[in-house]
Order: sequence, then structure tokens, then C-alpha cells
Amino acid sequence: MNLAILSESKCWGLCGLKVARAFLALTLACIFMQATPFGVHAEEAKPLAEDPVVEARLVDIAQELRCLVCQNESLASSRADLADDLRREVRSLIKAGKSDDEIRTFLVSRYGDFVLYRPKIKPLTYGLWFGPFLVLVLALVFLYQHLKARAATEQNTSALTPEERERLRAILKEQ
Repeated sequence: MNLAILSESKCWGLCGLKVARAFLALTLACIFMQATPFGVHAEEAKPLAEDPVVEARLVDIAQELRCLVCQNESLASSRADLADDLRREVRSLIKAGKSDDEIRTFLVSRYGDFVLYRPKIKPLTYGLWFGPFLVLVLALVFLYQHLKARAATEQNTSALTPEERERLRAILKEQ
């Protein structure tokens, strides 16, 4: 038997085994990805309200409300489960005939002023409304005083006495 033919058949046997293992691993990975939450699945579109007027009011109100889970998203744009629940609640309040102000008042009484993107100005929310401006003014005052003190220090340290000037001239003349 020819030795070259024998070595060729062993190579194909080993390579074929490696390919089969790789194919099996890839197949199992695909099955695993479909069976776990790692796989991406399309969701069915959530139906809008039966009444487009109700849905338009819901969107207007939800734009002014903060998602309690996301906190930096409006209730209208959030995809959190709690946001879905709150939108259902707002929708039911709209269908019950509540006004926009009554709906906001209900949500504030339940979740606090935090639920509103623009809370009303009242003593409880003064810090929220005026706090950033106060911090800015304090920072500017601190910066002004710091720069003033630094300039005064630089003037005192950079000014030479007449004796020091004379010594400096003498040193410069020597060089």
C-alpha cells in the first residue's frame, strides 16, 4: 500500500471530524440562542386605543410625565413595563372623563412631584427650581475670590525690592 495515500486518508478523516464538531457546535449555539433571552425576537405591536382622540390626549399627557423606572425618559417614549401600566392607568382615567389636570393631580398624589418633568413652583420644589442657579452663583463668587487672591499673591511675590533689583542687575552684568 502506498504511504502517501494512507496519510492523505488520515488527514481527511481528522479534518472531517473537526468540521463535523464545528458544525455541531454552531448548531447547538443557534439552538441555545433561540431558547434563551439572548436571542432577539420581534414583539407584536401593542394596539393603540380604540379612540384616536383618547390616544392623542394620552400622548400629550405622557410627554409631560417622567417614567419612574427610566427617570430620564418621558412616559410616552419609555418601554418599561411600569410605563405600560401607567399609560394604561392614564388611558382609563381619560376614558373615565377626567381632565388633564385631574390626571396629573392623581399621579402626583400617588407618585410625588418627581413624576412631572416640570413640577410646579412651590416651597417643596424651590431647591429643584432654584438650586442649580444658586450653585452657579456660589461657584462664580468662589472663582472671583480665588482669582482675586491669586492675583494679589502674584503681585506681592513678583515685586522686587530696590535692593533685590540692584543685586539682580549686578548678577546679570557679571554674566
